[in-house]
Amino acid sequence: ARADAIGPHGDESRVEGRFIDGDDETVATRRITASGRSRAYLDGDLVAARQLTARLGPGVEMVGQHDHLLITRPDAMRALLDATLDADGRSARHHYRAAWEQLQATRAAQARLGGDRRELERELELCRHQAAEIMAAGLAPDEEEALGARTARLRHVEQLKDELAGAYRSLQAAEGIDDTVARLRRAAALDETLEALAGEAEGIQALTSDVQAGIRGALESLEHEPGELAELEARIAAIGDLKRKYGDTLAEVVEFGDRAARRGDELASLLERADRLADDLGSHEDQVSAAAERLHTARLRSAKAIEQAAMGHLRELGFAAPAVKIEVAAADPGPSGADSIELLFASDEALTVLPARRSASGGELSRLVLSLRLAAGVDAAAVIAFDEIDAGIGGATALAMGRKLRRLASGRQVLCVTHLPQVAAFADSHFVVERAGPAASVRPVVDEDRTAEIARMLSGLPESERGQEHAAELLELGRE
Repeated sequence: ARADAIGPHGDESRVEGRFIDGDDETVATRRITASGRSRAYLDGDLVAARQLTARLGPGVEMVGQHDHLLITRPDAMRALLDATLDADGRSARHHYRAAWEQLQATRAAQARLGGDRRELERELELCRHQAAEIMAAGLAPDEEEALGARTARLRHVEQLKDELAGAYRSLQAAEGIDDTVARLRRAAALDETLEALAGEAEGIQALTSDVQAGIRGALESLEHEPGELAELEARIAAIGDLKRKYGDTLAEVVEFGDRAARRGDELASLLERADRLADDLGSHEDQVSAAAERLHTARLRSAKAIEQAAMGHLRELGFAAPAVKIEVAAADPGPSGADSIELLFASDEALTVLPARRSASGGELSRLVLSLRLAAGVDAAAVIAFDEIDAGIGGATALAMGRKLRRLASGRQVLCVTHLPQVAAFADSHFVVERAGPAASVRPVVDEDRTAEIARMLSGLPESERGQEHAAELLELGRE
């Protein structure tokens, strides 16, 4: 709805519909304000307009004189055509979809390889080199700290030896502790109150002995093989190089190596499959091509049948020699086949058939839609609204239009805006739209009121006795 069509007697336009399909019921509302703002509701809940379209769009088709009709879209024509396929055609479509899915799965598997074979082989070689380099290093989690401590000791080994040896000699020079212990022990034998003091002296004696033993152990630990310091420093440099390349800590370096090993295994497995995938891809492409050809042939059969039936309906709707062509041309394979489908039309076979969206007027498109629906015998939409589908026709053609609309309404809801009594007479329900000044109203007409309305549509004289006789005759024809 255009915002400039709202007002001046109100500030919004509101349209509400209740759709019932079996046990399912949906109430949809759309509000548009004069400022152009829009609100959409489903079952009372505020939703985005696209949600309203997603819920109701596939089930409702609007056919207006100047609308772009669904049948002029290749995907809609493909759906119409495929709905009429014979058993072999349905089987061909099933096999095509299966072959297409297999082809896509194979292409996806190739995409997961991550590049061409040479590039993958280079990556595999790099991953294996990285994993092997880290594995060969034999890293331990706390190795770096231990190496640092050992290296620091070896760098100062001579100074450490001097200090430790001097300390050992000093303890040895501190003579008297043994004599002190002996004398206190003899005194404690004479005076038991001195026992505790003798025990303390013995503790000092034992502690001194322990310190001496510790110094000897420390001196022994400083003994090393020639070149050990160089080896340790080389090891530290090697670890630093690994950290520079693979992580800030040894744990990160080890984890990098694990990832490189896993990626290497994955690449090796994928490369083993590469040749097989190439063979599979060729096979699946052949299968898609064969299935597409079979589906193409089936669609040509259905297209021919729909063309002939549609032209028959169009002749009954006022076209002397219409031409309808459903062009099924080869195209690049896709999810729905390898066909480009377009509806071509000419109002007379002496004219050149062109795409229907270009060659047909609004009224012609409306009748073309009706003819195609009847020819196909199917319809995806549960609700079809025709806006003045009868433009430019009358007499026997209008009666044929009424009959055909009645037939189309079997199993679905058809709404038709019409000025032709021949069309209105075939409807199950008849509503009259009336305008009084700035206001419009809609009311149902039944029984005598409907007869009077049909008479008014016929002659403009609702009270005319002859007009009402003609109206009654039309309504009886519609009921028959």
